[in-house]
Amino acid sequence: MSVLSSLSRAYERLPDAPPYGFSSEKIGFCIVLNADGSVHDVIDKRQDDKKRSPAMLLVPQAVKRTAGIAPNFLWDKTAYVLGVTAGEGKRTADEHAKFREMHVQWLAGTQDEGLLALLRFLDAWTADRFTAPVWPEDMRDQNIVFALASEYRERYIHERSGAKEIWQRLGTEGASDPQICLVSGDPAPIARLHPSIKGVWGAQTAGASLVSFNLDAFTSYGHEQGDNAPVSEVATFQYTTALNRFLEKDSGHRLQIGDASTVFWADASGLISEMAESLFAGMFDTPEAAHDDDSIETKKIAAKLERIRRGERLDEVEPQLTQGVRFHVLSLAPNAARLSVRFYWENDFAQLTRNYQAYLEDTKIEPPPRDGWPPLWRYLVELAVLNKRENIPPNLAGEWTRAILTRTPYPMTLLATALMRIRSDGEVNALRAAVLKSVLVRNFNKEAPVALNPTFSDSKGYLLGRLFAAYEEVQREALGRNVNATIKDKFYGAASASPQKVFATLDSGAQNHFTKLRKINAGRAVNLDQLIMSIMDQMSPDKDPIPAFLNAPEQGLFGLGYYHQRSDFFRKRDTKTDSVTETQPETTA
Repeated sequence: MSVLSSLSRAYERLPDAPPYGFSSEKIGFCIVLNADGSVHDVIDKRQDDKKRSPAMLLVPQAVKRTAGIAPNFLWDKTAYVLGVTAGEGKRTADEHAKFREMHVQWLAGTQDEGLLALLRFLDAWTADRFTAPVWPEDMRDQNIVFALASEYRERYIHERSGAKEIWQRLGTEGASDPQICLVSGDPAPIARLHPSIKGVWGAQTAGASLVSFNLDAFTSYGHEQGDNAPVSEVATFQYTTALNRFLEKDSGHRLQIGDASTVFWADASGLISEMAESLFAGMFDTPEAAHDDDSIETKKIAAKLERIRRGERLDEVEPQLTQGVRFHVLSLAPNAARLSVRFYWENDFAQLTRNYQAYLEDTKIEPPPRDGWPPLWRYLVELAVLNKRENIPPNLAGEWTRAILTRTPYPMTLLATALMRIRSDGEVNALRAAVLKSVLVRNFNKEAPVALNPTFSDSKGYLLGRLFAAYEEVQREALGRNVNATIKDKFYGAASASPQKVFATLDSGAQNHFTKLRKINAGRAVNLDQLIMSIMDQMSPDKDPIPAFLNAPEQGLFGLGYYHQRSDFFRKRDTKTDSVTETQPETTA
């Protein structure tokens, strides 16, 4: 099933899907008119939240604006409706003139009371009448609808039967000759320009196109615009409506993973669909609202997610979702006025769960992250400069998510980026170690320990990482924590990439640190010396134990060994503080 056809099917399951030809738009104000066209009142439709968010109202579908001037039917922003704007508005007068001209043309011959009132208002209106207090300043650039004073609380003018008849007639007049629709397979009028998709992070606020042939260079065999890939106006309306609905904030169908705006939906109905979508959202993110939600349903979802993360089969956790429930994931990214499809994945939800559990197994690490189970975006943030989401490398989020969903090798940029960030700031935490391990396991089919494995000697990188952590611990015990630059700050990058240049220096420095440590804590010095010796004993002298260079996978194992050994030092310090303290007086005596 293609993206467009699956979205068209999703439209049919939307609980409050707008009828064909209408769409939900952000409306800020309503101008209430008397029958003679005079203004009865101006109603602020915005909500009472901090941002004064506009109300979402069902209005005739917005026209596709490119470079020209094109008004909407019976609603629009103040530049078109009133001829006023907050900016310079070089063509505001032309836009208002066009709005008035087109409505005179569209509504010609009407006997509808509301439409006649609108025509009388437009005939008498001039922009210089826009003054406070009747016309508030924050009304500028908001979208405007109209209503009759006698029926304001019942309906707007665009909801009157006369307005709907004209809107339907205008749609029929603008339809092209029928062609075979690529989505439905039926002959139908073809959409020349597809409506804009809104809500993609980083895209233009006015929206961007998912399907677009709006330049001469895109024509083929004499076909222009939408004729190049004929999709009926009905199918176009359905897929754009469903996608825009999914991309809305807090829709329950979207995730922001890096720069990829990802929407998802289940090809099912009712509770099964809601369950699958809630589980998927919880797999890859933890919505902020969920932290404060103590509802029974939220707790049920959390409990099922926990069982899935422990590795239980889906048919044991939620058997209903194993009955052929198809699941769709679409990842979008902005590309000027258009949208790029990073990936589209479709498969059974049971397969999705298995692939997700494989991803969890890949990233399993001991000790685990302190803040509990990490959503995918936290891994990505660790790979970004200054830990900022906007600095996540382009394409990485989309490619990694696709690899997780399809259970295919991870992008190689994942390993390269993790190594680069570690070399840059010297931070090797649980999240970065988990990323290193996951790539080594999946892409290189290497054995990578989950927790510290003192007998794991199959990797030079892992042993050298442990040895480097041991040298760092000797320095810390000898000099304390107030060291301007530790050996990690100075040598981690070189030690992980070209160890032969560094480890002789580290060993020499460690002997000096041991001399001081033996004076202040002989017991600890003995323990660390024994540890270093045990690591070196696993290095075969005839197999070049300290090579000149380590390749990328071995550098990953270096980071993993360093993380395991360093974490073990902190864990032992917490549990064995008393024993170390006991040896100290004995040494100084």
